[in-house]
Amino acid sequence: MTRYAFKFIALLALAMLAAGSLLHASLTGTGQTHLQKEDCAACHLGGRDVTPQQAGMLLGSQEALCGKCHPAAIKVSHPSGFAPKAKIPDGYPLDWKGDLTCSTCHDVHGKSPGLMRGTKAGKELCFSCHDTAFFRKMRDGGASLMVGHLARASDVSAPSMDVYTRQCMECHGNNGDPRLNTKVDRNSIARHAGGQINHPVGVDYQKASTFGGYRPRKTVEKKILLPGGLVSCVSCHQAYQKDHGKLVVTVEHSKLCYECHDI
Repeated sequence: MTRYAFKFIALLALAMLAAGSLLHASLTGTGQTHLQKEDCAACHLGGRDVTPQQAGMLLGSQEALCGKCHPAAIKVSHPSGFAPKAKIPDGYPLDWKGDLTCSTCHDVHGKSPGLMRGTKAGKELCFSCHDTAFFRKMRDGGASLMVGHLARASDVSAPSMDVYTRQCMECHGNNGDPRLNTKVDRNSIARHAGGQINHPVGVDYQKASTFGGYRPRKTVEKKILLPGGLVSCVSCHQAYQKDHGKLVVTVEHSKLCYECHDI
């Protein structure tokens, strides 16, 4: 497998991370906090009788402990387990070693969506520690960082959705059948049932291609529709036909992906 294939898989994995936030969100309003039903001894040296003073005495690093349940997040999330060079804002604690860890941004015994500390989210949260120059150095201006880990819950009114995708969501967004349900979050990421496949919609293909890694529009399979130049549900799926929902190009050997992605 080439390094480009690994990069592509990593990006797909990143896009899948938002599914975890839905699990955390389900705790809201129940009065139950994250890990409330777990044995304290699974993480804390003090076991069931752990005191506030012993709270930081863990059986291993937070990356190792959190990774037992969230392996994907550890692999493709924000770097963790290191001493930051810049000053971290108040309200985002470092551990006893001065390291930035999972609990710097997440209240691991909280019950808010995503277990996030404070009220900041998305770019606003990023700018708490990073300046604009940090993102300008990235080829996509940091846009890829907003996919998945920092994406919020579903929002079928996402402004960049094309008219066809909006119509698809009228049924698939509230279908009732978990096998067919698809959500579009505020970052215009279409999240298919089960969270296995996630892909942007409402993205201007021509503008995206300027970042590199995409095939010229004229070489893309004609069956892949781009209404108004935007990536849409109907770019990959057949609509208003007998085989409604069928992929326009087979996914065998990632052929559909390679129609647009030059990797």
